[in-house]
Amino acid sequence: MAKKSDATDGIKLVIVESPTKAKTIRKFLGRDYVVESCMGHIRDLPQSAKDIPEKVKKEKWAQLGVNVDKNFEPLYCVPKDKTKVVKNLKDKLEEASELYLATDEDREGESISWHLLEVLKPKVPTKRMVFHEITKDAIQKALKDTREIDFNLVRAQEARRVLDRLVGYTISPLLWKKVAYGLSAGRVQSVAVRLIVERELERVRFKKSSYWGVLAELSKDGVSFESRLQQYKNQRVATGKDFDGLTGQLTAGKDVLVLDEKTAGKLSMDLKSGNWQVTDVEEKPTFRKPAPPFITSTLQQESNRKLGLSSRETMQVAQKLYEQGFITYMRTDSTFLSNEAITASRDCIESKYGKEYLTPQPRNYAAKKVKGAQEAHEAIRPAGNQFMDPDETGLTGTQFRLYDLIWKRTIASQMVDARQKQVSAKITVGDALFGASGMTIEFPGFLRAYVEGSDDPEADLAEREVRLPALKVKDGVKCAKLDPTSHETKPPARYTEASLVQTMEKEGIGRPSTYASVIGTIIDRGYVRKNGTALVPTFTAMIVSKLLSQYLSQYVDLGFTSEMEQSLDNIADGELDWESYLASVYKGPKGLRAMVDNQGDKIDPNEARTMTLEGMDKYKFHVGRYGAYVTTQRDGEDVSASLPDNESPADITPEIAEKLIDQKINGADSLGNDPETDLPVYVLNGRYGPYVQLGDVTPEDDKPKRASLPPGTQPEQVDLAMALSLLSLPKTLGTHPGTGKEIKAGLGRFGPFVVHDGDYRSIPKGESIFNITFEKAMEMLAQPKKGRGRAAPLKELGAHPDSGDAIQVFNGPYGPYIKCGKINASLPEGATPDTVTLEQAVALINEKGPAKGKGKGKAKAAPKAKAAKADGEKAAAKKPALKKAASAKEKAEALGVKKVVTRKAKK
Repeated sequence: MAKKSDATDGIKLVIVESPTKAKTIRKFLGRDYVVESCMGHIRDLPQSAKDIPEKVKKEKWAQLGVNVDKNFEPLYCVPKDKTKVVKNLKDKLEEASELYLATDEDREGESISWHLLEVLKPKVPTKRMVFHEITKDAIQKALKDTREIDFNLVRAQEARRVLDRLVGYTISPLLWKKVAYGLSAGRVQSVAVRLIVERELERVRFKKSSYWGVLAELSKDGVSFESRLQQYKNQRVATGKDFDGLTGQLTAGKDVLVLDEKTAGKLSMDLKSGNWQVTDVEEKPTFRKPAPPFITSTLQQESNRKLGLSSRETMQVAQKLYEQGFITYMRTDSTFLSNEAITASRDCIESKYGKEYLTPQPRNYAAKKVKGAQEAHEAIRPAGNQFMDPDETGLTGTQFRLYDLIWKRTIASQMVDARQKQVSAKITVGDALFGASGMTIEFPGFLRAYVEGSDDPEADLAEREVRLPALKVKDGVKCAKLDPTSHETKPPARYTEASLVQTMEKEGIGRPSTYASVIGTIIDRGYVRKNGTALVPTFTAMIVSKLLSQYLSQYVDLGFTSEMEQSLDNIADGELDWESYLASVYKGPKGLRAMVDNQGDKIDPNEARTMTLEGMDKYKFHVGRYGAYVTTQRDGEDVSASLPDNESPADITPEIAEKLIDQKINGADSLGNDPETDLPVYVLNGRYGPYVQLGDVTPEDDKPKRASLPPGTQPEQVDLAMALSLLSLPKTLGTHPGTGKEIKAGLGRFGPFVVHDGDYRSIPKGESIFNITFEKAMEMLAQPKKGRGRAAPLKELGAHPDSGDAIQVFNGPYGPYIKCGKINASLPEGATPDTVTLEQAVALINEKGPAKGKGKGKAKAAPKAKAAKADGEKAAAKKPALKKAASAKEKAEALGVKKVVTRKAKK
């Protein structure tokens, strides 16, 4: 890999991706090893025009970042925020006798190691060190069993990165020209958007149907149970399964009785006093097997369902658990468990639940290979050969909950089946046949450890059981109550993150390790918004998906995208030449470049920005500079109105469209007049949702006072008193006794709040902003800040003896750290937020550079430390601005667009 050095002594440099991972690995290595973090990728394709080196800036292909005419050669650049990282690694390498590249054992990790090799150009022996868990045994074994870099994996990752760039940077400019600036397309993201849009269109086409049933409350021997009408006069009564799930209408050819309200009511009255008798009883034993251990996609699905975590949050938390040595590597498609994992699981089961819960033989889960599978190791499980009980980990919050979920799933996979008994009974009365069913758990088996849908297995076991009394044929039962029940067919459920991940995995779209970033991207870019757990497409998503499906259909086709994934897998296996494959996708008369050029000429921008919805032929929906709007004709003229961003395409009705347009033309009816100004007060709908307004828009006052409605408040619930209260916000509650400054209550983007001297606290749900008291506000401000804004410290250690600055312990993205003024320092080895002392903290802060004191005569920071500190502060100050610029102007430069139109907010 690299020429061997004459040096036989010296440190051994180990490079990993993150500081947390480095910190954990240091504990298992001796003094001869130095572990450093490269902070992920140290180089990548250019993200903006300023990243492109001067020597190639004038080359046309440089804007793409890939020289498509020279073997698809990528243009790699070291981003400015990585130059210090690279310099530090080079400095450490100068003192090293050996280099260990210890990045993750997958395509991404292999690629990072290769980039490190290319940039650092080591002159010492270099080894690739791989492991799938961070435990002492695993690290020691990895040091002995090193290997060379797997260039097939590197090429597969490189091909994926180049392919994503070609698709994104070739199709995105087309969207900019034909729909709106700033839109983006992606090889996987556009397919994910299409799936969500198609589900929304199914909801648009869906028409509700109603049907009725009859529910009886019966009893025998003092035990009550429910029974439902199944047949009447030998004709089966319709249930939800008899209706088409896509149309909502009764499935053609179904010979069933669809009850209406009148018939169901009459049956309820006629049958109650009849003779109820059991005519059939059937008992059937059933067995339920545990689910296999987690892989990347199933972890994301279950975490979303049970813990309410997004795919992105799940992977972030799992990454931290892995880096701290709690779980095995979290990017895997394998359900396989090693012998040591099976032994550890069975030891836990025997000690915690007893031998009767152990399977006679270990359960072996074969390595699961799905479409687009990534490199497989083991399933995601607790790390090590002895599983740490969740309560003994010291973890808290989401880290504890996710570890607990992984621990339970792993343990349950080695437990015996749950044994259940299902009982069904038929009961007749007159010409009617009712059915009742029950289920009892004979032996819980794996359900003792892991029950889907609940974090409390014992409680959930009771909820699962539905017990029927002992019933025999010809037994009589009593009817205590008989009621008609109303039902409506429901449209196809919108995708959640869990069901979208499930569908993408099934279809072979993307890779499980990328699902989190794909879903995060389509939300961040305004294609999708979350309504509870549901993923709702915006009108922008509907328009873009329509254009791509119509003109570039293969690039949002599930089969075509799945074939791309398979080709990338073939490259990883060394079965396909990556350059030939990229040429077949990008070049030629049917290649991406030609397709976009040819189809672009056929697209009319006005038509591209417009769509119709089934059943609303009078209305057209558009995406414009200020968002989505609806148009129709009134008296032969086009009229339009903005659509609120929170309006779902499938939930728009002609009545809603008419109301928005009528309000735009005629204005809203006022709720009344403000007694102080005598101005009218309105409830209006805008792009960002409903709001109240004081007065009319006039040439003299084009921005009258406005206030958004509190979350959950509907426009029809607002009266004049509430509107005036909202318009009075923010209101002063009183003066803080400690500072003499005002405490106010207001309503902002994230809901109602109280604020004092720039310190905000959200008003909790259940508390009304109109009734919040000064005392309650003082109580809230005294509590540590949660969620958005400045984080609250985990611990206050005291003041720095020289500067007087407070020394605090905070929780950061790479674990807990100490903060004093503007200096941050990681906790010392072996220390936790609970055990770290003021003396330890002061020593660490002083090593970083003395904090600037408030008085005179304080020691000056060394020039190098001061420069580093200043650079760090400048970088921190510039970072948000750079990030924001990169989303519009810089991307425009990278794509060769000379002018960027920035959208302006408009009510």
